[in-house]
Amino acid sequence: MDPLAKDVAIMLVPIVTIILGFIIGWLGQRSGFCSIGGIRDFFLFRQTRLLKGYVGLILSAFVFYLIFSLLVPSAFPNFFWAIENPAGILAAIPGAPGGLSVAATIICMLVGGIFVGIIGTLLGGCPLRQLVMTSEGNIKSGFFVIGMLVGALVFSGFILGWVVDLFALIGI
Repeated sequence: MDPLAKDVAIMLVPIVTIILGFIIGWLGQRSGFCSIGGIRDFFLFRQTRLLKGYVGLILSAFVFYLIFSLLVPSAFPNFFWAIENPAGILAAIPGAPGGLSVAATIICMLVGGIFVGIIGTLLGGCPLRQLVMTSEGNIKSGFFVIGMLVGALVFSGFILGWVVDLFALIGI
């Protein structure tokens, strides 16, 4: 099978995104999926039902990304970047803001993950669960989603430049 042309792939992205969004939203609503709830249930009650969904989400995301990178290799030129790059953990990631290295990206992900975990635990659900509860009419979750969007805009508009400059100053 020949790979799709990049123009065709770009036109298909919104359609595939909407379809997958409806499927993931429906599954999230029907299953009660919540990554933070899965970790909470595992540590408090040793129940793995929600945690299995979290592991399945990670694995399916990787598999679908791999499938799409094989279908449209020109749209995913850096998919195997980490395997092919001999420079190691301090090499710049293609497409990263300011050319952040792998180490700087991992630090940013850990800090962001800790904040999302703490806030999600205080609110009683992960961002996906909050989106699902917003669509079900929960006002508190609606405010969370609005705050999440405003926070993303503020971070990308004002704070991200400082983070990139800080890591450049440190040399990571």
